[in-house]
Amino acid sequence: MADITLKGNPVHTLGTLPAKGDKLPDFDLIKNDLSHVSLKDFAGSKLVLNIFPSLDTGVCAASVRAFNKAAASLENTKVLCISRDLPFAQSRFCGTEGITNTITLSDFATGAFGKDYHLMITDGPLAHLLSRCVIVADATGTVVYTEQVPEITQEPDYDKALAAL
Repeated sequence: MADITLKGNPVHTLGTLPAKGDKLPDFDLIKNDLSHVSLKDFAGSKLVLNIFPSLDTGVCAASVRAFNKAAASLENTKVLCISRDLPFAQSRFCGTEGITNTITLSDFATGAFGKDYHLMITDGPLAHLLSRCVIVADATGTVVYTEQVPEITQEPDYDKALAAL
């Protein structure tokens, strides 16, 4: 279990993120059009998984904006912004913000992504939402970088995540 904080108060996740050198676990997430997507749909691409509690917070929205800007210049790379927000809310946010370089995906249907990746928050006011983290994988689906952000109200280290590509 990862020990993280929310405004200085301790909260926990189900476990630890996949380790560098691990293969990404498969997933079944929901796109904005309510269709399903899995890891195999991104085969052959490098992946940046920007994972966060909800687009309805300033820090989460900022992370999507930052990765959207960076994604415009990345080759053979898909940036997946993953939360438990409803796909309708994700679509509305992207439309309002002009987000076109990232793909928003939702774990609302089953929560299996948060469980399988061990990053679901287990206690506190954000229990059952996804913790803020970044996972980067190469084109073979092998993890090359992870960051479990220790304080949920802090942004991830964008430079380190992008340098791992």
